Amino acid sequence: MSLLCVRVKKAKLQGPPDKFNTYVTLKVQNVKSTTVAVRGDQPCWEQDFMFEISRLDLGLIVEVWNKGLIWDTLVGTVWIALKAIHQSDEEGPGEWSTLEAEVVMKHDEICGTKNPTPHKILLDTRFELPFDIPEEEARYWTRKLEQINSLGDDEYSFQEEVQKKPLPSAASQCSFEDADSAVDDRDSDYRSETSNSIPPPYHTTAQPNASVHQFAVPSRLQQQGVLRESCADSLQNYDLDYREHVAISPAGSSRYGSSCNVSQGSSHLGELDHSHESAHGSEQEDDHQERESNHSYHSSGSYQKDGQAWLREQEEPCGKGEEDKVCETEERHADHSAVKLPLELEKPKDVDAGAQVSYHGDNEPPPFPPARAHWIRAISKVRLQLQEGQDEADPSKPPWLKGGPAGGLYGIDSMPDLRKKKPIPLVSDLSLVQSRKAGITSAMATRTSLKDEELKSHVYKKTLQALIYPISCTTPHNFEVWTATTPTYCYECEGLLWGIARQGMRCGECGVKCHEKCQDLLNADCLQRAAEKSSKHGAEDRTQNFIMAMKDRMKIRERNKPEIFDLIRDVFCESKLTHAQQMKTVKQSVLDGTSKWSAKITITVVCAQGLQAKDKTGSSDPYVTVQVGKTKKRTKTIFGNLNPVWEEKFYFECHNSSDRIKVRVWDEDDDIKSRVKQRLKRESDDFLGQTIIEVRTLSGEMDVWYNLEKRTDKSAVSGAIRLQISVEIKGEEKVAPYHIQYTCLHENLFHHLTDVQGNGVVKIPDAKGDDAWKVYFDETAQEIVDEFAMRYGIESIYQAMTHFACLSSKYMCPGVPAVMSTLLANINAYYAHTTASTNVSASDRFAASNFGKERFVKLLDQLHNSLRIDLSMYRNNFPASSRERLQDLKSTVDLLTSITFFRMKVQELQSPPRASQVVKDCVKACLNSTYEYIFNNCHELYSREYQTDPNKNQDLPPEEQGPSIRNLDFWPKLITLIVSIIEEDKNSYTPVLNQFPQELAVGKISAEVMWSLFAQDMKYAMEEHEKHRLCKSADYMNLHFKVKWLYNEYVRDLPAFKGKVPEYPAWFEQFVMQWLDENEDVSLEFLHGALERDKKDGFQQTSEHALFSCSVVDVFTQLNQSFEIIKKLECPDPVIVAHYNRRFAKTIGKVLMQYADILSKSFQSYCSKEKLPCILMNNIQQLRVQLEKMFEAMGGKELDAEASDHLKELQVKLNNVLDELSAVFGNSFQTRIDECVKQMSDILCQVKGTGNVAANARNTVAQDADNVLRPLMDFLDGNLTLFATVCEKTVLKRVLKELWRVVMNTMEKLIVLPPLTDHTGTQLIFSAAKELGHLSKLKDHMVREETRSLTPKQCAVLDLALDTIKQYFHAGGNGLKKTFLEKSPDLQSLRYALSLYTQTTDTLIKTFVQTQTAQVHDGKGVRFTANEDVLPDKGSGVDDPVGEVSIQIDLYTHPGTGEHKVTVKVVAANDLKWQTSGMFRPFVEITMIGPHQSDKKRKFTTKSKSNNWAPKYNETFHFILGNEDGPDAYELQVCVKDYCFAREDRVLGIAVMQLRDIADKGSCACWCPLGRRIHMDETGLTVLRILSQRTNDEVAREFVKLKSESRSTEEGT
Repeated sequence: MSLLCVRVKKAKLQGPPDKFNTYVTLKVQNVKSTTVAVRGDQPCWEQDFMFEISRLDLGLIVEVWNKGLIWDTLVGTVWIALKAIHQSDEEGPGEWSTLEAEVVMKHDEICGTKNPTPHKILLDTRFELPFDIPEEEARYWTRKLEQINSLGDDEYSFQEEVQKKPLPSAASQCSFEDADSAVDDRDSDYRSETSNSIPPPYHTTAQPNASVHQFAVPSRLQQQGVLRESCADSLQNYDLDYREHVAISPAGSSRYGSSCNVSQGSSHLGELDHSHESAHGSEQEDDHQERESNHSYHSSGSYQKDGQAWLREQEEPCGKGEEDKVCETEERHADHSAVKLPLELEKPKDVDAGAQVSYHGDNEPPPFPPARAHWIRAISKVRLQLQEGQDEADPSKPPWLKGGPAGGLYGIDSMPDLRKKKPIPLVSDLSLVQSRKAGITSAMATRTSLKDEELKSHVYKKTLQALIYPISCTTPHNFEVWTATTPTYCYECEGLLWGIARQGMRCGECGVKCHEKCQDLLNADCLQRAAEKSSKHGAEDRTQNFIMAMKDRMKIRERNKPEIFDLIRDVFCESKLTHAQQMKTVKQSVLDGTSKWSAKITITVVCAQGLQAKDKTGSSDPYVTVQVGKTKKRTKTIFGNLNPVWEEKFYFECHNSSDRIKVRVWDEDDDIKSRVKQRLKRESDDFLGQTIIEVRTLSGEMDVWYNLEKRTDKSAVSGAIRLQISVEIKGEEKVAPYHIQYTCLHENLFHHLTDVQGNGVVKIPDAKGDDAWKVYFDETAQEIVDEFAMRYGIESIYQAMTHFACLSSKYMCPGVPAVMSTLLANINAYYAHTTASTNVSASDRFAASNFGKERFVKLLDQLHNSLRIDLSMYRNNFPASSRERLQDLKSTVDLLTSITFFRMKVQELQSPPRASQVVKDCVKACLNSTYEYIFNNCHELYSREYQTDPNKNQDLPPEEQGPSIRNLDFWPKLITLIVSIIEEDKNSYTPVLNQFPQELAVGKISAEVMWSLFAQDMKYAMEEHEKHRLCKSADYMNLHFKVKWLYNEYVRDLPAFKGKVPEYPAWFEQFVMQWLDENEDVSLEFLHGALERDKKDGFQQTSEHALFSCSVVDVFTQLNQSFEIIKKLECPDPVIVAHYNRRFAKTIGKVLMQYADILSKSFQSYCSKEKLPCILMNNIQQLRVQLEKMFEAMGGKELDAEASDHLKELQVKLNNVLDELSAVFGNSFQTRIDECVKQMSDILCQVKGTGNVAANARNTVAQDADNVLRPLMDFLDGNLTLFATVCEKTVLKRVLKELWRVVMNTMEKLIVLPPLTDHTGTQLIFSAAKELGHLSKLKDHMVREETRSLTPKQCAVLDLALDTIKQYFHAGGNGLKKTFLEKSPDLQSLRYALSLYTQTTDTLIKTFVQTQTAQVHDGKGVRFTANEDVLPDKGSGVDDPVGEVSIQIDLYTHPGTGEHKVTVKVVAANDLKWQTSGMFRPFVEITMIGPHQSDKKRKFTTKSKSNNWAPKYNETFHFILGNEDGPDAYELQVCVKDYCFAREDRVLGIAVMQLRDIADKGSCACWCPLGRRIHMDETGLTVLRILSQRTNDEVAREFVKLKSESRSTEEGT
C-alpha cells in the first residue's frame, strides 16, 4: 500500500472575484476530503492531504465547487491517473491543470474528463515512501530474531527473560490489580500507548508465538500428563453488566462496547485485552476476579524429556502466595497446550476426553489449590467443546494445499533445529483452526451485547421506535414567506428577522419562524412539533388531527416495510406476541412525543482550542454561552487566550426531546461599537463559533470535542470546543448511552446475519460510489442501522468503527480483509485529514472519539498481531491454488498497512513498525516453518509430488527417509522441493504481495530464507560426510552440481548475496580434491593404455595433416574432459578454484612427464627408423602446444601463481626433453657425417695453388667449393627433404640446429684442425720441437694426412663452401635464421680456426699471450711485495710446486717515444725439488715472449750455482719492448734448469709472469712458484700447431720450443 500526498495550492478562475467562494474536493478509492472555502478569483488554499492507495489502476478526482446559499455549483473537474504520479519524499512546486466540465465514465468508474473550461488549478501530487524504522528498534528486532532462530533453542526459557527484564510486578501476572500487566503485551509487535502501565522497551518479555517445533516433544502420555492441568488460550468470560460499571466509570472511558470480553473459542493472539477496567475499584476486583480471568497465557518454557518440567517450576522458591506460584506455572505451560493438544489427529476422541477427567496418571502432579481447580474445570470444558466441533484434517495434503479459508496453522517464528531432526507432521492444530477460522475472537472483537438481555431488550424497543416513525421521512415544514409585526427572532439561529416586511419564513402547520437561509437547517418533525404545540395550548381537536396523521403514517410504514420489523424481531429473538405488544407500545410513545419526556442535563464546558483572533492585539477574550430551550448560562471570560480552559459545570432541566443545546463562543468587547451592536442585535460581542446539539441524541455520559461552526457565510470561525455532557432521562436513568445501544444493535444484527443466517460467512453488500464504505449490510439491515443512527445522533464514523470491530472477529472470511482495509482507510482519512477550519491534531480528534480511544487502539493492536500470525502461515491460510484467497492475502497486507498508517497519522506515534518489515518478518517465519516441514517430510512429499513410477517401491524405513551418511539421495529431493516452494512464491505470491515493490519481493525472500536454512543443513551434513566418506566421489560431485545450480538460479543475484563469495564450494572442496586424486590415477592408467595402443599401431600419424600420433590426442582428450568437469562447477570462490587448479596442474605434470619419460627411454632404439623419431619428437612438441592451450583454458595470466609456475616449469621440462631427443637424434647421424667430411677433406687436399686468386680464377674456386661439398650435400639433400615433410616446424628447427652443430664440429675437427690421431699425439710436436736438430721427424709428422696444414687457397675454397652450407641450412627462410647461423658458436669456432691459418707469427703470439692466462698452476700462486726484502705470506691455491723463483721487475715507459723498457733482476731460487747423483748446477733462463721481438734480444741466462738448492743470483737483465703494443701483449717465461755439459740441460720447473699484472705497479718484487709444464686451452694448442708448421720462422720455432718444454725425468724415478 502506498501513501499518496496531495497539496492543493491555488487556482486561477475566470470571472468577477466576488462571484467565487470556492472549495476543493478530493476523491480517491472511496475516500473523500475537502478544503476550506476561499473567496476570490485567485483562491489560495495550501492544504495537505494524505491517502492510502492499494490500487494503482484508479485515478484521483479533484473537483472545484463554488459555494451557494442553498446549493453549491461545480466549477470543474480534474482526473489524474495514479500511475502517472511520481514518487518523492520532497514537496514539489506542483503542476497547473485545466479544469474540465464533464467526466468520462467506463464500467461505472470515472476514467477521464472532457470539455475544458478557462479555469486552472495548481496541485502537487506525489507518492511518499513510508517512514523509516529507527536504528534502536532495528537492533531490537535483529536480537529478537537471533534468539528465535538460534539452534538448540530448547533452553531459551521464561526464566532467562525474567532475568533480562523484570516484569512490573510478580503478582500482576496472576491477579487483576494491574489490568495492563506485562503479559498482555507479549506478542504485540508494537505497543500502543493506551495502556496504564509503562511498556517495556521493545518487549523484552518472551515471544509467545514460538513454534511447537522449537522444543523437544515429549511422548504423548507425558504430554497429556503435563497438559491436563494447563490452561488453553480460550477461556469463557462473562462481562460485567453496564449497570455495575456506571457508578465508578469516568466519562470518557468508552468501556461499554465490545471492549471487554473474550468469546468462547481459542484466541492465539498475543494481546488479549486484559484491561477490564477492574483496576478502578477493589470491590469489583473481589466480586469478579473469577469471572474475569481472561489473561492470555504464553509459554516460552522448555519441556524436559521426562515430562516433569512442571515439578521443577512448582518447586522454585517464589516468595509469593501459593496462588501466585500456580498461576505462573500455568502461564508457562499454557501456550503449548493450545498448540499441542490437537496434534494427535489419529487418536480417538474419546481417549482424549477420558484423559481429561482423571488427574492421577503416570505423572501425578502435586495437589493444587482451589483456584487452580477452577482454571482446570474451565479449560476442560472449553477443550471438550472445541473437540466436538473439530474438523478432520487430511494428512495427505501438503500444508500449503489445505483447503478452506484457514488450513492448518503453525507457529509464527518457528526455526528447525537441525541437530535432532524428528519429523513432526505440519500443524494439524485444529483447536486453533476452529477458534481462528474466521478471525480474532478476543476481548476486543467479541460482542458483549449478545449476552446482555436487558440491554438488548431496551435497544429492541428503541430500534422499533426509530424505525416506525423514521427521521428520514418525517413530515417537512410547510414554509411560507411571512411578515413580522413585532421584533421576532429566528428559531434556528436566534438572529433578529430584519426588514420592514416579508422578513422571514413561517411554517403553516407548526408555526415555527426562521430566516429564509435557516429553513433547511430545521430538522424537527413538523407533525410531531404541531401535535406537541397544540396539546400544550389545549387545542385537543387539532392535536387529534395531527395524531391521526402520525398514526396513518406509521401504519403505512408498517405495511410497506414489514421486512424491517421482521428482521428486528428475529435479531432480538422476540416472539410474535411480544413483538405485537411492543409495536403498540412504541407507536404510543411516538404519539405521546415529548409531552411526557423530561431529562436532567449536566454540561461541563472544559476548554477550546485554535479560536479566531478578533482583537487588535492578535488575541481574543473568549467566554461561552450554553442554552438549553429558553435557559441560557455563560462562563467567565478568559482574557487574551486562543486556547482557553474554563472547566465550568452547568445544570439544566429539559422537557422537550426536540430541543437543542446551543453552545456559542464569544469574544468579549467593551467599547462604543459593541454597545451600539447590543442595542440593535442583542449581542455586543464578536462571534467566535457555535455548535448545536440535538437533545434526542444524548444519552448517558459523553466527553466530546465539537468543531465550531459558522452562523452565516460571513462568519470567520476556527477551532473546536470540548464538552462533557451527562444526561439522565426520566424512566431511563440506568440505560446505557445511545452509542452503547447502537453498538448493541449493530453487533446483534451482524451476529444474526453472519452466524445465524450465513453459517459464519460474512455477506458483503454490493455497493458502489464514494460512500460505498458506509454500506455495511444489505438494504433492510442497512436502513435499520442508518435510521437508528440518524434518530439518536450516532456519527457515521462511530458506525464505521463499530462495523470494523465486528468484522475483525471474522477477518479470515473471504472478501472481509478488503472491506476492512477500505473501512480503516476511511477512518484514517476522517481523523488524519484535518481541515484548516480547525487546528485540532489528529490524535486529539481521535481521543475525542465516542468509540473509545483505548478500545479501538487495542482492537487494532490485537488485529495486527492476528494478521501477523496468519501471514506467518500464508501458505496454509492463503493457498496459491485459490485466487480468492490470494486476493484476501493482498487485502490483508493492505489492512496491515492501514493499521500502520493509523498509528503514524492518527495516533501520531513516532515510528511504528513498518508494514513492509512486518510482512517481511511474517514471510520469513512462514518460510522457516515450510522449510522445516519439507525437511522433515522430504521423502514422503517428493514421492507424492514427483514420483512418476507408481510401481516403484517407496517404502523406505523411517530412519532412512531423512539425511544419511550412507548415501546422498535425500539432498536432491530436498532441492527439488525447495525449488517448487521458491517458484510458487515467485509466480503466485510475489504478484499478489506487490504493495512494497522496493522492499518486499516474496520470491527473493523465499530464495534467501530457503538457501540460508538449506546452507546450514548442507554444511553440517557435508562435515559429517567428510568424517566417514561412505559415498563415491562422483556422487558428491553430482550433488555439488545440483547445489551450484540452485545457487546460480535463485540465490546469486539476491541483494544479500550479490558480489559476495558464497560458502557452498567450501563444503565440497574435500570431495572435489578426492575426485581429482582419483582422477589422476585414472589419467595415468589411460595414458599407459593410449601409449600401448599407439605403439602397437607403430605411432601412425593421426591424419595426413597432423604430424603426431594419436596417443597425444587421447591423453589430452581425457585431461580436457576432467578439466571441463572442474570448470563446469563454476566455482565462485577464487581461493578454492586456485586449490583445484594447483591439484589439477600436478596431475597434468605427472601425466605429461610420464609420457615424455616413456618416449625418452625408448627413443634411442627408434633413431634408426626413418620417420618414427620425427613423429615421437612431434608428439612431445604437441604436448607443449596442448599444454599451452590448457594453460589458457585454466585462466592464462589470471591463473593462480602456484599452478601457473607448475605449468610453466612443466613447459620448460618438456622443452628440455625435446632438446635432449633432438640431440640424440642429431648425434645418430655422426658416423655418416664423419664419412662425408673425410671425403670432403680428401677432395680439398687435391686443390692446389696460392692464396692470391686472380680475378679470372675465382670461378675455379667456386668450382672447387662445389666439388668439395658434393659428398655432404648428397647426404643432407635426402635427409632434410624428409625432415621438412615429417617434422613439425619447431621440431624441424631443432633437428636442423643439431645437424648444423654436428656438421660444423665435424668439419672443424676433421678438416681445419684435424685431431692428432698418431700414437704419440701432441707429445710428438713437443719432442720434435725440443730437438730442433731433428726437424725431419716433425716434418714427417706434418706431412701426414691427419695433421696437414691448409694453404690460403684451400682456406678460400673452404670459406666459400661454408657460405653454401649456411645458405642450405637457411633454406630461403624455411630453415634456420641467418642470425642464428652467423652467431652459432660452432660456426664461429670453425671460422676462428680458419682465420688463424692466415695470421702472422706476431699476431698469433700476441693472441696466445692474451688468451692463455693460466699456463702454470692455473695462473695462481704469484705473489707481489714492494721490494725483495719484504717476504710475502705463504702462497695459496698451488698444489705441489717444485720450487720458487724471486725476481724484481721494473717497468719503464719513455715519455717521448712511448717505448717500454723492462729491467728484470733475478734475485734467487728457493726450495728447489730435484734428485740427482751427480753435480747439481741450477741456473735461471729468462725469456720475453711477445710480438715484434724478431730483431731484439729475447733471452738471458744467469750463472749456475753448484749444488745449491736455494741459490742466490742477484743478476739484472734489460729487455727493450718497442712502442707497437702495450705491456699486456707480453709475458716473461722463467725456467730453472740443471746445467749439463755436452748434453741437453734438464728442466726443473717453469714459471710464467704476465706483464699486465704489474703494469699498474710499475716496480715490484715477484715470488713465482715453479710448475712442471705449460698448460693451454684449444686456442693455445691451435696457435702452437699452426706455428709448429712455420719451420722457416725462427721466432715461431723458438716459441713452439719454449711452450713445449716440461720438467725432465729425475734420477731414481
